[in-house]
Amino acid sequence: MNGERVRVVRGWEWARPVRPVRREVLSVLPELEEGQPPLLFVPGFGHGAWAYAEHWLGHTAARGFPAYAVSLRGHGGSEPAPEATLRAYAHDVVQVAAGLPRQAVLVGHGAGALVVAHALARYPARAAVLVAPVLGGWATFGAALRRNPLGTLPAVFGGGLRLSRRQLFSRETADADARRHAARLGRAARRAQWQLLTGADPEPAVGRPPVLVLGSPDDRVVPASALTRAARRYGSAPLLFPGMGHDLMLDARWREPIDAILDWLVKDPTRGEAP
Repeated sequence: MNGERVRVVRGWEWARPVRPVRREVLSVLPELEEGQPPLLFVPGFGHGAWAYAEHWLGHTAARGFPAYAVSLRGHGGSEPAPEATLRAYAHDVVQVAAGLPRQAVLVGHGAGALVVAHALARYPARAAVLVAPVLGGWATFGAALRRNPLGTLPAVFGGGLRLSRRQLFSRETADADARRHAARLGRAARRAQWQLLTGADPEPAVGRPPVLVLGSPDDRVVPASALTRAARRYGSAPLLFPGMGHDLMLDARWREPIDAILDWLVKDPTRGEAP
């Protein structure tokens, strides 16, 4: 794409533009500019940019990559948006990515991976990484209902989706840290939660960027079979981290997945090399 920024705009999007909001964007930059692509981290539902600021932003910058994290509207320090949709969340990602100095790598976690998948249809990312991806559909709902019925059913009727500490974190994560992170969780908009279950699949990505899928086979939110399906969608196999929880960026072993992501980027997957 020669580095240019392209956004595909549909006619109905002109007729019904997404409402502008104030967005929280956190960043950590390398001490020395090494020409590496910036990474834009997108949190999942209920999480904000703070989830990446805990460990991954600083570690990414220390390895020479500019690191940014956005809080989707209604999350973290971004403006409240109880009416938000998946389209609005994807719009947040595209707008922030388009304002970065170079073509970005989009990294989405949980339902944030679905947001990234939608954003890829509108922004020519250098590459993308889907971390413990929740890509939606009734299979996602069925898995969530089996593993967490009391926390899942309220979301069907407009309430918030509630995930337990046991689902989010591994046993290796200190109880004090797990409680602290869980206390910061918010909730996604009702329409966005419903679209997670019933929405259409994302459109094809602009420019066919390389996509890495990773997660844990012991994730209590995303089963291993879902990781395999997600990776197959992008013509690859998932990179697995046994023993970790759903929130890999906050887990006791948080360094392992982010180092794997950065190692993959150092190999420059845009040249067609295998991860």
